[in-house]
Amino acid sequence: MAVPGKLRFDVKLAFGVGQLGEGLKNGAFGIFLLFYYNQVLGMPGTLAGIAVGTAVVVDAFTDPLAGSLSDHWRSRLGRRHPFMYASILPLAVSFFFLFNPMVSGDWALFAWLVVFANATRTSISLYYVPHNALGAEMTEDFDERTALVGYRTFFGHLGHLLAVIIGMAVFFSATPEFENGQLNAEAYPPYAATLAVAMAAVILWSAWGTRSVIPHLPAVTERVSFHALAVTRRVFSDIATAMRCGSFRWLFSGILIVFVMVGVDGALNIYIYTYFWELTRTEIILVVAGYPIGVMFGAMFSARIFARWGKRAGIMFGAGSWAFWQILPVALRLAGWFPENADALLLPLLVGIRVIQGASTVQANVALGSMVADTADEHELDTGRRQEGVFFAASSFSQKAASGMGNIVAGFALDLIDWPRGTHIRTAADVPPQTLVDLGLVYGPYVAGFAVVSLWCFTHYRLTRERHEEILAELALRRAS
Repeated sequence: MAVPGKLRFDVKLAFGVGQLGEGLKNGAFGIFLLFYYNQVLGMPGTLAGIAVGTAVVVDAFTDPLAGSLSDHWRSRLGRRHPFMYASILPLAVSFFFLFNPMVSGDWALFAWLVVFANATRTSISLYYVPHNALGAEMTEDFDERTALVGYRTFFGHLGHLLAVIIGMAVFFSATPEFENGQLNAEAYPPYAATLAVAMAAVILWSAWGTRSVIPHLPAVTERVSFHALAVTRRVFSDIATAMRCGSFRWLFSGILIVFVMVGVDGALNIYIYTYFWELTRTEIILVVAGYPIGVMFGAMFSARIFARWGKRAGIMFGAGSWAFWQILPVALRLAGWFPENADALLLPLLVGIRVIQGASTVQANVALGSMVADTADEHELDTGRRQEGVFFAASSFSQKAASGMGNIVAGFALDLIDWPRGTHIRTAADVPPQTLVDLGLVYGPYVAGFAVVSLWCFTHYRLTRERHEEILAELALRRAS
């Protein structure tokens, strides 16, 4: 069951704009969180990375829990919307306190970071997993699903961009004490408050703006127990069932590797821009903006690309492109074939590379969301159970592992290369030259090289457009009988 015909524009817009909230959270988490606790508050990189990374363990259960609960939920608001509404307040509150610690000392900060990073990510799970599952339920059309994911991807990256612009252009402006405003600890609480309000507003818009589709969505008819033990058993049973789907298993493995690489990139971005490339605050905004601008441009062509070459080709092209453009500028600089930091060509080249990287990589982002929805159809044909929530929970976990496992790797790497920390480390002149080289190697070739493994995983995905059409036909016959 799905909305008949094409979805209205206002419904697509409301669905997509909800991803802006996730993008704002991801931008702040990926760009500023490790830097804030490590460089600004002086917490050891390993300790900060582990604190953020503990959320991966929590996500491993909370994401499928949110998916399984929403798969089996019965209410007049349907299966997904109650969780979307319920996420708003805890997300806003926990995100604000994440960047407003009321303690000091390494271990006290560690505990604070563990609590509020996990609270923020658990809250976003309540929204993100049901929201993605909702997109798979709204339409079964192969191309319409791609369009929906395109909306979601556009707004997700717009949110990431806005998180950086709001921070760097508004709150982290230069002061007499801090030429690099991102080192000013007092700027972070108002920044977090602004983003918290914005996240709450767009999630409310998304939930309210998609309420018209509720009568057309699959509904739960049987009663299930929500006792803690019963829920736990059901979650693990749902996960095991989902992982028996061969297409999804390979897809999950590939994207897990990709997003961990992206997580390391995000955690180290502010270090690379500030110290390796020695960019000013305005230049950092321009370079960071290049990627989501490329994404938003590339997303407009995804449907046509997949219609011609298929979704598997799209995800392989996107993942490979991300790694190539990630490695290229650092490798060229270390080889002495890239403009020096004072050269006028440096900024245009960095911005151009990020735009191309974004336009290429978005093909993988859009393909992923659409492919997960297709595997949920295959799963229904095989098992008779409609469980979009569990499939998107696994996808959500792999993506959030980006900032979790990525921060762990980045934190260990910073300590391994003896990165100096503290607000007195203001320019590249304050960092040993070999340490800067090591930072570039970690950020580029060392991490991005793992893309080869993810591409190998994607070669095992077998669900084509033709096979999906056969699945939908068989499902329609089954539902009619």
